[in-house]
Amino acid sequence: MIDNTTIWVFRAVASALCACFFFVATHRLVGVMQQCGYKNKRFFAWLNQERNVYFSRMLFWSILSITSTALFVFVFYFLQETAALAMGGIPFFGFAIVFYLVDKRYALKVKANPSGRWKRLCVAYAVMIALFSFALICLCSLLKPLLEMVFGWLQAMRFLPLCFLPALLPLALACANAVTAVFENARNEKFIKRGGQVLNESKIIKVGIVGSYGKTSVKNILKTLLEQRYRVVATPASYNTPIGVAKTVHSAEFAGAEVFLCEMGARRFGDIRELCDLVKPDYILFTGVCAQHVQTFGGEEQVFAAKCEALASSARLAVCGEALRDKIEENYPELVEKCRFVGSVEGAELAATRTKITLSVGGESITADLPLLGDAAVENVLIAVRMAEQLGLTKDEILTGLAQVAAIPHRLELSEKDGVYILDDAYNCNERGAKIAIDALGRFAGRKYVVTPGIVETGVLHEAINGRLGELLAQASLDGVFIVGETQAKVIVDGYKNAGGDMDSMRLVPSLQDAVRALSGKLSVGDCVLFMNDLPDVV
Repeated sequence: MIDNTTIWVFRAVASALCACFFFVATHRLVGVMQQCGYKNKRFFAWLNQERNVYFSRMLFWSILSITSTALFVFVFYFLQETAALAMGGIPFFGFAIVFYLVDKRYALKVKANPSGRWKRLCVAYAVMIALFSFALICLCSLLKPLLEMVFGWLQAMRFLPLCFLPALLPLALACANAVTAVFENARNEKFIKRGGQVLNESKIIKVGIVGSYGKTSVKNILKTLLEQRYRVVATPASYNTPIGVAKTVHSAEFAGAEVFLCEMGARRFGDIRELCDLVKPDYILFTGVCAQHVQTFGGEEQVFAAKCEALASSARLAVCGEALRDKIEENYPELVEKCRFVGSVEGAELAATRTKITLSVGGESITADLPLLGDAAVENVLIAVRMAEQLGLTKDEILTGLAQVAAIPHRLELSEKDGVYILDDAYNCNERGAKIAIDALGRFAGRKYVVTPGIVETGVLHEAINGRLGELLAQASLDGVFIVGETQAKVIVDGYKNAGGDMDSMRLVPSLQDAVRALSGKLSVGDCVLFMNDLPDVV
């Protein structure tokens, strides 16, 4: 007779085994939660997307476990109950290994950042799986007398409810995230508050950069220019949230810096105001607006209004893209006085691999030959130069800085291998940028191909914007178009077809890797491939 202590030890060991197997099999979910900003609402929205098969695979995993485990237990029960239960665990844990191997094929495009919070959530998730497993095992034990009353052999099936565990794993992660968020949010608030105190006490010049597009490009260009006179620190990559700002402020690079370039992102009203209250910028760079993030804002006018929160901040002057002049004068006349609109360049020569820009600095014309491509590069350089002038840089310092400007990663970044050109525009995610990228592709002499999943986060404008993208692709005289995935495919194809595009030149492929394989045998010297936008794991 097995005593109670042994039973509880068995339950604890079984729960720990489940935690190990199922965490390893589904740890990718923690990376998804990280991309969702550790927000359960966004995580479940991702999980419930119409074409997201992740939960369907987990549900299928549960169903397979139930049927195969039941079969094993039934066959071996008539030999010995202990053997039946042991053999029943083979398919249950075996499918965890199969799921892990399958899931490895779908690695996160945006790799998980092994931050402290990510690590703590991993531990909490594993513990939560163990708790879910323990609860199910206890439930299974309670079923034994009930099943025995029906048929004696049915009691051997009492552990089948445990097979529902795979389908419950997203809930386990959400619970772990909710528990850790209590500690993490409080910790982050203190961290951000300390960062704000450092900024308030610092005499550093603070420049906030806002807009629907071009923020990172303008930030990188301006940093290169300002480094000719100042020690400059900038928020890295696309760190554009309060926690990203605080991390930059607490970094070693911030100490001793004279200028702080702060990229400011927004998905909802109040995001820009929160960042401005934290940073208290002396200057604002406002690149422009387009229908990006309308999924969360509701419309382009709402996007514009949210970005204009920066103009109402502590900044004493704002350098704005010329396209914003009419909108600001019409909607916010009281803010026009602090705005300096960049005007236009005197001349720009857009070539396939370089861009030559002539512009006025201090009343004199200067010319720069840059490794930046597309019309957007011209405006980005002009905005950065105008801000550099406001911060006192001379013509010679600006010229020296422009000579050092490098291509911006994943923003129409050009590379060449074996005579084949690659235009990497993976971080483009708006209609304006799509047109600029296709125009840039058209400047190459060889055959031209586009690989794209379409434009995301367009909300109610999804069909209109991606339909117009299809029209752009049809009008571009391309040698091949590869539409990746299914998220935007139908709308793009319809737009392409309605605009008279050559359907023989269009292919639908399930993944970026499939597009690359399909292209590998087609390309020759002089050809160019534009990789336009790359769907993140969470959209």
